[in-house]
Amino acid sequence: MSMDVFAELSALFPEAGDRLRENEKMSEYTTFRLGGPADCLFLPAGIEELRLALAFADKNKIQVTLLGRGSNVVVSDQGIRGLTVMISEQMSKIDRAGDTLIADAGASLAALAGAAANYSLCGLEFASGIPGAVGGGVMMNAGAYDGCLADALIWTEYLDENNELKTLLADKHDFGYRSSFFTGSSKVIVRSAFSLSPGIYNDIIAKMADLAARRRASQPLEKPSAGSAFKRPVGYYAGKLISDCGLKGYSHGGAGISEKHAGFIINQGGASASDVLAVFCHVQRTVYNETGVLLEPEVRFAGDWSDDLSVLTGCHSI
Repeated sequence: MSMDVFAELSALFPEAGDRLRENEKMSEYTTFRLGGPADCLFLPAGIEELRLALAFADKNKIQVTLLGRGSNVVVSDQGIRGLTVMISEQMSKIDRAGDTLIADAGASLAALAGAAANYSLCGLEFASGIPGAVGGGVMMNAGAYDGCLADALIWTEYLDENNELKTLLADKHDFGYRSSFFTGSSKVIVRSAFSLSPGIYNDIIAKMADLAARRRASQPLEKPSAGSAFKRPVGYYAGKLISDCGLKGYSHGGAGISEKHAGFIINQGGASASDVLAVFCHVQRTVYNETGVLLEPEVRFAGDWSDDLSVLTGCHSI
């Protein structure tokens, strides 16, 4: 970098303490447990700090990488250049207004579902086992077991390209399968509201427990991963296509396809980001050659990948 971003941000945020870190290994912040260092990592404590950091980066033409809780991302072995902003537990407040829950973008989806249950509100049970944060969940319309955030969302507050706070109503979100108005844009989600229905506490808890048991039985939760590796292609299931092509158990370096669920690429121990990319590429190429179906990655790729991502069709880099 042409300027000392860390020093400048340290002066701008004198109270940040360890929320501002230099050359920080991203393996500590991602569910894949891999990735090189971020030049400068900042965890803002609120909207104003977030706006100040983004304004600073814009003024000084510094590349910004926005992350949530690191659950749907593969960070390059080379790390992330410029400024990495993680909207995480420092921005994770959840408020209640009647049958509505209003959650900061950094609140975990599990915490949001748990809060709904505690208030005997139903409609978010499906989200109780989805890793990641509200912001990322809204951006990609996260879902599981026939439920998705679009079903409950009322509005979203976000920072637009001019760093101004705006509100977007549910019907303007352009929700699709793992996509929304925010997908691929530079807009930054800061808070969302969800409309829920009164329910019976014991029934809600029982449903969440049933879904958790189903996840434990079918998904490799004991291994680091980024969740489902590929989006579900129209008319098919990614995991079944991968399994039918004989790829269960395939590995490259420390990364591989789960024997438990072929839709998951896992860190078997000591995997590099390059290992993970190689598995993605092999799966995509094999499935396409054998079935004619092109699997599109659901996981996003962050950091300095040079030209490596050109070999993976349909990947989303941030």
